[in-house]
Amino acid sequence: MNKLFLALSCSAGLLTLAACGKKDEKAAGPPPPTPVTLVAARTSEAVYYDEYPATVVAINNVELRSQITGFVTAISFREGDIVPKGKTLYEIDRRKFEAAYQQALAGLRTARALAQNAKVNLDRYQRLLQQDAIARQIVDNAATSYATAQAQIAQAQAVVNSARTDLDFAAIKAPFTGRIGISQVRLGSQVSAGSTLLNTVSAEDPMGVDFVVPEADLSRFVALQSQRAAASDSTFRLDLPDGTTYAQPGKILAIDRGVDQQTGTVQVRVQFPNLDRKLKDGLSGVLRVLNRQSGRRLVVPFKAVVEQMGENFVFIAGDSSKADQRKVQLGPRLRDQIVIMSGIKEGDQVITEGLNRLRDGGQIQTGPAPAPAPAAK
Repeated sequence: MNKLFLALSCSAGLLTLAACGKKDEKAAGPPPPTPVTLVAARTSEAVYYDEYPATVVAINNVELRSQITGFVTAISFREGDIVPKGKTLYEIDRRKFEAAYQQALAGLRTARALAQNAKVNLDRYQRLLQQDAIARQIVDNAATSYATAQAQIAQAQAVVNSARTDLDFAAIKAPFTGRIGISQVRLGSQVSAGSTLLNTVSAEDPMGVDFVVPEADLSRFVALQSQRAAASDSTFRLDLPDGTTYAQPGKILAIDRGVDQQTGTVQVRVQFPNLDRKLKDGLSGVLRVLNRQSGRRLVVPFKAVVEQMGENFVFIAGDSSKADQRKVQLGPRLRDQIVIMSGIKEGDQVITEGLNRLRDGGQIQTGPAPAPAPAAK
């Protein structure tokens, strides 16, 4: 009997507590509005760039190699200097080639003398033939000897040209005006024809910047190549390794002939003037290409964007002081602002503060926070 009475007492107590809880909740009312800060979505100039890793390359770059074998007898430049076109940079021991050239000249003179003698004999025999004082066979042999002598002259002339070429190769000259690097050989070093690297010369103005683009963007760069760039064109900008932006604008110089089948990319080369010699061959950087969607775009503060399950949303102040959640498509970020491609319109009041306590349709307050309600008895 006592146990039954105790069970009934507990049930009555629980019912009393539930009724009190409902009464207190009803007395407390709905949750207070969430204080928020509003910023109007506005349209402004949004200039932004696509970024590509890039490498600075010399448009004219040549490796100096000797075309003859021998020993280096002279080095006529200072490493790292600008060398003019045609300047003699290296000299290979030329004594052997000078002797070969003189020998070839002597052979040419001999061939010419033999040809002259053959011509005299041929003329004499032809006169005797007219007087019927000599056999025609002798005249024919003389004509053959003269023709052979003429061929020997041509052969000797070719030997002279070859010897002169070898002699000229003993002096290695700058193919164009450019900056020469550190010499890979020293005085007295032996060099082999076509294999020993002596040095490298690079032209420094203008310079190229190489980067790769996806094949899907190829038409975009083909169109940019056909445009005529103005002096103040900002389509191409180069960021240097120290974080600074190169002051001079660039223009497309060339697009590679084909697509790399392994990577699905195309190499593009942009040309930049380099009057101050700030760009160096092999320098790495970031090439920024003006995005085609740059222009007047709708922007909002970046902190107004909320990401949920891979999608982006913003809250705007709707009717009756309620938060209205809108799905948006984002463009590029511009420092503390971000471009909104779709989802809201200009003038919408976007909520930037108090987002962590907001829900779709929740009450908001743009003024000071309300005073807390008195506790219900």
